[in-house]
Amino acid sequence: MNPLLEVQDLSVHFDTEDGIVIAVDGVSFALAPGETLGIVGESGSGKSVTSLAIMRLIKTPPGRIASGAISFEELDLVAASDEAMRDLRGKDVAMIFQDPMTSLNPVLTIGRQITEALELHLGMDPRAARLRAIELLALVGIPSPERRIDDYPHQFSGGMRQRAMIAMAVSCNPKLLIADEPTTALDVTIQAQILELIDRLRRELGMAVIIITHDLGVVAGMADRVFVMYAGRVVESGPTEAIFGDPRMPYTIGLLRSIPRLDDPDDHQLAPIPGTPAGPGQRRDCCAFAPRCGYVQDVCREGVPPLREVGPARHAACLFDVHATVPGP
Repeated sequence: MNPLLEVQDLSVHFDTEDGIVIAVDGVSFALAPGETLGIVGESGSGKSVTSLAIMRLIKTPPGRIASGAISFEELDLVAASDEAMRDLRGKDVAMIFQDPMTSLNPVLTIGRQITEALELHLGMDPRAARLRAIELLALVGIPSPERRIDDYPHQFSGGMRQRAMIAMAVSCNPKLLIADEPTTALDVTIQAQILELIDRLRRELGMAVIIITHDLGVVAGMADRVFVMYAGRVVESGPTEAIFGDPRMPYTIGLLRSIPRLDDPDDHQLAPIPGTPAGPGQRRDCCAFAPRCGYVQDVCREGVPPLREVGPARHAACLFDVHATVPGP
């Protein structure tokens, strides 16, 4: 099966007063139709910039796609015209952003923000678009959609705003949905509801999903594969069950050990990763995680470790055959 989305050796740079900041450095992956991919990493690891590059939403200047290729089906997204990208966004590829309050237009009703995409991409007349918008609000679990469709974003709670964003994103039955930290600032109960909603819509609509998060626990039950990013690079990748069951990169081990578990029979202590995440000015000619790594040796500072195969469809950017016991997903 041909991939729906293919990213090859993607690098994104930002020009600043202090020089060039490398936000994404040589990221590659492919996504099959209907597949769910989790991209995980701390703030500043490059995961959101990767998604913005796919959508061609990097503000230029100061940002730019410095190298690499991004293809969606037959379309080269790096070389595509602005008109082609406008037609693609919302129709074939949709995105849920981190903060629905800043992503929604405060002076337009929720209904108008949904019907706009339906009229633009599907050619619906205003009446048909309004009826479809009501159906979409009901689909994502918003009560009394016939009444709430005329409300403004400030009249919705955080969880309801996120549901409205999801309704907007899936309104044109996209082939790919990118969810960037879709549960940020929501309480635990609402988080679980939003994740279950995204997974249900994926199954019902047959779309592929990229879910971006700083929390491995978020992707445990819904991603087919996981990519772990650190300092702009992919440092581990593989099937979700394998990543959780046998992490092979010290950074991934640290992320898993920092997840609180209510049902852990061995009562593992939470173990925070020491130090701070790699900054833009950190050395890029060695392992970026070396200053924080408990397995570090001198050789780790002599070059950038490549992603090497450590199992079936599994890769890790570590020079050593690291194994560690961590609580399960």
